[in-house]
Amino acid sequence: MSAVIQSILAGLGGMFGWGLYDFFGGVFSKSIGNHKTFFWSQLSGSVFVTLLGIALTINLNIPIKIMILIPVASILYAVAYLLFFRGFELGNVSIISATMNLWAVFTMIFAFIILEQRLSMFQLVGVFMILAGVAFVSLKWEDIKNQNINLLSGVKETMVAAFLFGVFWIFSEVISEDIGWVSTTLFVKIGIVLFMLLFSLFGKRELRIVNATPKLMSLILFAGILEAGAVSIVNWGLTIGDAILVTPISSALSIVTILMAVIFLKEKITALQAIGMIIVIAGIVLTAF
Repeated sequence: MSAVIQSILAGLGGMFGWGLYDFFGGVFSKSIGNHKTFFWSQLSGSVFVTLLGIALTINLNIPIKIMILIPVASILYAVAYLLFFRGFELGNVSIISATMNLWAVFTMIFAFIILEQRLSMFQLVGVFMILAGVAFVSLKWEDIKNQNINLLSGVKETMVAAFLFGVFWIFSEVISEDIGWVSTTLFVKIGIVLFMLLFSLFGKRELRIVNATPKLMSLILFAGILEAGAVSIVNWGLTIGDAILVTPISSALSIVTILMAVIFLKEKITALQAIGMIIVIAGIVLTAF
């Protein structure tokens, strides 16, 4: 199997994992808070990756440079997701989702400039089709026309989150190529959990979920496993492919999030969203050439 096809599969894995995680994360953030949702899901994800590491191989031979990059990457990821969930709390879901998709653009720019990665003409067209289709899928134009909605609420936080994610994935590719995708995912997850514990201690944030039902906790922990799986498979893709191709495909996660909303929240897909989904699928197909 070619590196391009493996990169596409890795991107699709990230798309489905993050799409499901963002759906659950958005729902839980509004009910129990973004930091609690993030902490417990990340703790669950770190346990999952630990078991994955035991089943496979963990590289403990870590260069000093990588030892420095891992905690930085952990902080970038944690702060980015907290800001993203905060954006969901403050703003309109469709606007926040559309803004968040800029993380793939930032990653592509950094990969082009810093890592000197390039795409073929077909791949470049396909990537732009994916980004355009995702914009159509994410935005609800009737909300934009509604003057009662403050479109800027939560956008500032989400823009910063998108930028931090863009930086994170460059770090993650460098780390994954050096110590492997399993070790990268595991050490970054552990770093995120430690950061959240310190964040809770010094920020006086309660992490305990009061009166949590077994169903709620199970769903949060399950969401964490989905997100850890998405990070794992994207890191795997980065070891054989390039961030400039893997991450734009992963950014199509909005399709999965919206389909989940259709299934569980009984939302309806607009004609523009349906067109956007078709454009995304066509764009993903083009990236194979």
